[in-house]
Amino acid sequence: MITTEAAVLTAVNQPLEFTEIMVDDPQPNEVRLAVSNVGLCHSDLHYMTGTVGADLPVVVGHEVAGVVESVGSAVTTLRPGDRVVGALTPSCGACRNCQVGHPTQCQRTAQLRQRPRPAFQLPGGQEVHRLGDVGAFSRHTLMRENALVQVPDDVGLHVGCLLSCCIITGVGAVFRGAQVRPGATVAVIGCGGVGSAIIQGARLAGASAIVAVDLDDARLAAARTYGATHVVNGATDVPAEIQQLLGDGVDYSFEAVGSARTAATALAVLRPTGTACLVGIAPDGTDLTLPASSFFFGEKRLIGSYMGSGQAQEDIAQFARQYQQGRLLLDEMVSDIIPFHDIDKGFEAMKSGEVTRIVADLTV
Repeated sequence: MITTEAAVLTAVNQPLEFTEIMVDDPQPNEVRLAVSNVGLCHSDLHYMTGTVGADLPVVVGHEVAGVVESVGSAVTTLRPGDRVVGALTPSCGACRNCQVGHPTQCQRTAQLRQRPRPAFQLPGGQEVHRLGDVGAFSRHTLMRENALVQVPDDVGLHVGCLLSCCIITGVGAVFRGAQVRPGATVAVIGCGGVGSAIIQGARLAGASAIVAVDLDDARLAAARTYGATHVVNGATDVPAEIQQLLGDGVDYSFEAVGSARTAATALAVLRPTGTACLVGIAPDGTDLTLPASSFFFGEKRLIGSYMGSGQAQEDIAQFARQYQQGRLLLDEMVSDIIPFHDIDKGFEAMKSGEVTRIVADLTV
């Protein structure tokens, strides 16, 4: 067991508390990670503001990159010094969902996350929980071997961390979730970090038109950088605007906000037979009210995509190669790199449309 510093959420809607915690030694299939960079994600804010419940005290943060510090006795693919990025969902590889290619829906995830003793503790012995059993707002954390992916030396960890959440979630939703076909038309509702990744995924998939929808004009301008061919301000009649632009609805729409209103918009902007893909995490208790005629007469489809519906090991490695080739823009997505102790300020800055992704540097 080692001592490290973590930013602990002790009460919702309160600043994070930077304090000393104890991090356990790795179990046989675990790796202890010296965290270098963490992307600030709106999903973390759900827990910090209480719109999604969590056991307290907890260390949030999940979009993680770092260097392997030590490994468990059964770890064979990683060794100390390896540079890695994390994946939020470990998978068993043996349950029905894993065997048919849906590891993000592993039926044994809860079992895999069980440990004989807490991973994090306060010096007095109280358990500190970890969001998604990652707890990345800590200078050290523990993760399972199969939830880490080694990255090439020329992929900086300050951008590599984006691969672990917003990129795999957004680009994966395009290729794995909705399976956008070349030449299709796409609308992306919500152009923050995940939405920007969806736009890039649509561009890489060969979409003939990509409509970015957001309330913030600065985000719409940035969306063109990532590949949007058209932009629509969300304060307007979005379905009518898209029909005017394209002469019809879109073949695929993606919702990256996490609200019932934008989910309904995602369905409304579709042409008949189109597919709407919900990617944003909605607050607990959110229900959708949608017109049944869209499904019966329009043959529209509504699907969800969690963590890109993908294969983390394979997908993150591919995205790293696309970054090396200049096809996937990561540096452009990092709006600012902030010190560890400025995380609360970073979340406040995320409210600005000038921000795509803020990354915390836990080495300083």
